[in-house]
Amino acid sequence: MMLTTLGLMSGTSLDGVDVAMIETDGKRVQRFGPSGYRPYTERERSLLRQALTEAVNLPQRDARPGILREAEQAVTIAHAEAVAIFVAQNRISFEDIDIVGFHGQTVLHRPEKRLTVQIGDAAALAKAIHIPVMHDFRAADVAAGGQGAPFVPVYHRALAQSLGRDGPIVVVNIGGISNITYIDGNDTLIACDTGPGNALLDDFMFRTMHQPFDREGRLAAQGVADEAWVTRALELPFFTLPPPKSLDRNDFAALKLGPMQPADGAATLTAFTTTAIARIVPLLPKPPKSWIVCGGGARNLTMIRMLREQLAPATVEAAETLGWSSDAIEAQAFGFLAARGLKGLPLSYPATTGVPMPMTGGVIARP
Repeated sequence: MMLTTLGLMSGTSLDGVDVAMIETDGKRVQRFGPSGYRPYTERERSLLRQALTEAVNLPQRDARPGILREAEQAVTIAHAEAVAIFVAQNRISFEDIDIVGFHGQTVLHRPEKRLTVQIGDAAALAKAIHIPVMHDFRAADVAAGGQGAPFVPVYHRALAQSLGRDGPIVVVNIGGISNITYIDGNDTLIACDTGPGNALLDDFMFRTMHQPFDREGRLAAQGVADEAWVTRALELPFFTLPPPKSLDRNDFAALKLGPMQPADGAATLTAFTTTAIARIVPLLPKPPKSWIVCGGGARNLTMIRMLREQLAPATVEAAETLGWSSDAIEAQAFGFLAARGLKGLPLSYPATTGVPMPMTGGVIARP
């Protein structure tokens, strides 16, 4: 049975709430619906940055001391507003939506301690929007010993299979962190984080240029990457680990650029992101034939150019060129995962998160 699902995603880049509707049975996508976006305000972003700092010392996953409680309320209200705006703009009735997939805002991801924390009050959200809300997608996986990330691979597989092209195909999502899904027919689904996405670059742009990101990679295009710095950064043990593996954006907090011009700094961090992605190729069963780039990085032309140089002879194309929505893909995925969760289908697998067996997950909050 096809369900109309609404996926809500707020990523590590702290930019805002993505909303996307799809029709799916949890195995294939019948139709893409509209998508939308509700940016975080400066105050909300500031709250979330403080929450990320304070979350490092969280004693348990449901604790919300101090600023975390305030941040959770802000996240919940932002998501409720995002749904209300989306429904009004697209003239959709709340009753037309069967289930909402609510990821929440990750403030701590420490799978080695069997701990992952996404803030956002699903019960309050369900009451506000009068639709059942599936949430807490990652907890069961992490509790079972999985990495709890990435969780979009099953959706990438559904999209890639609709292309009807020879594999292996890799979908690389460049959000705050970069992650890949390696798809080779029905049987092989491998996924992992590869390293930084836009988080380090965005933080650098905010700090040095007072801009939220490097639009189209224009600043990086004017600079020269410090290859020696990139090589040293890639000596972190993470980069030689086989998949599955995952990261927290704070894992790179200790990496500091030396004194350099802003353009060179942007070029260096862009090169770090793309070289880290290319580093995964020897750790995969076969060299991929094609790479499909989604997430914010797909709009960074310098990032795409560097990826093409480093991944040749494989093709590299932005998801948009295939009719996919780069902006909406993660939100769509959580709508897809909500449908799978409702039907008891696996959300994660041994080769995507390292969990011992295929795991379903998600918890339903009813209005």
